[in-house]
Amino acid sequence: MEENRVIAMNDAPLVPENYIDIHEGIVKLLGTARAASVRTVNALMTATYWEIGRRIVDSEQAGQQRAEYGEALIRRLASDLTPRFGRGFGWRNLMQMRAFFVAWPSSKILQTPSAISIALPELATKFPLPWSAYVRLLSVKNPEARIFYEAEALRAGWSVRQLDRQISSLFYERIALSKNKAAMLEKAETAEPSDVVTPEETIKDPFVLEFLDLKDEYSESDMEESLIEHLTDFLLELGDDFTFLGRQRRLRIDDTWFRIDLVFFHRRLRCLLIVDLKVGKFSYADAGQMHLECPACFVPVTKRHTGTRRAYGTR
Repeated sequence: MEENRVIAMNDAPLVPENYIDIHEGIVKLLGTARAASVRTVNALMTATYWEIGRRIVDSEQAGQQRAEYGEALIRRLASDLTPRFGRGFGWRNLMQMRAFFVAWPSSKILQTPSAISIALPELATKFPLPWSAYVRLLSVKNPEARIFYEAEALRAGWSVRQLDRQISSLFYERIALSKNKAAMLEKAETAEPSDVVTPEETIKDPFVLEFLDLKDEYSESDMEESLIEHLTDFLLELGDDFTFLGRQRRLRIDDTWFRIDLVFFHRRLRCLLIVDLKVGKFSYADAGQMHLECPACFVPVTKRHTGTRRAYGTR
C-alpha cells in the first residue's frame, strides 16, 4: 500500500507552489499585449484612412470641381482596391475616409499644415481614439457637439460603447441645459456594465478585421449572404405578396449616404419594406436611422407604380 502511494505521488505532475501567481501573471501579460497590439493597429489604420481621405480630397480639389468627379474617382478606386485589399475599401468606406479627412483636416491634425505628408507611425500618434470612435463621431453633424464628444472621450477614457451611449442619449444637448454641468460630467465618467469592451471583442473589432482583410466568425454581411442564398425560403416565410428588389441599395439623405441591406416590395399593400440587418443589440441610434431612412424611400409615382405607399422598415 505504502509503495503504491509513493509511486502515485512520484507520477503526479510537479508544479511550484506559486503556480497560480505565475499563471495569472502570464494571462495579464497576454491581455496587455493583445490590447496594445489592437491599439497599434487601430492607430495605424486610422492614420491610413485619414491619409486616403486626404489624397481623395486633394485629387478632387485639383480636378474638375464637380461632385460627379469625386464620386467617379471613389467608385473607380473602390472597384480597383476591393479585389486586392478586401471589402474594407469599398465605395461606402472610401466615402467615410473622405468625410473623416474633411472633419479632421490637416490644420487640425498636423502642427505644421505645410507638412502634408508624414510617416504613418508618426501620423498614427495624432489619433488617440480608435477608428470606430471616429466613425461614431462622424455621425454627429453639429461640429461643436462633435468636438465636445471627442474631448470628453479622451478626458474620461470612454469606450466606444460609452461614446455611442452618450451620443445616442443627446448628452451634449442635455448638459447644455443643465444647471449642474460638473455633476453631469462626473457622472458620465462612470461606465455602465454594458459599456465594457472585453479584450476578445476589441480584437474582433469589425473595422480591424476589415483593415487586415480577416473575416469574423459571424457578421451582418454573413447574415445577408445567408439570407440571399436562401432567398426563396426567406420569401416564403415573409409571405407570397413579397417581391425582392435588391440589396445594398444606396440612399442619400442631405449630404450623407446610407446603404439599405435588403429591399422588398409588398404587392398587395403596394409599399416598400426595407430591412437593416444587425447582429448586435438594437439601440436608439438604430431606431433613429430607420426612422430617417423610411420617409426617404418613396418610390417615384409613375404609371407603373401608381398608388405606391411609403416604405416600412424592420431590423
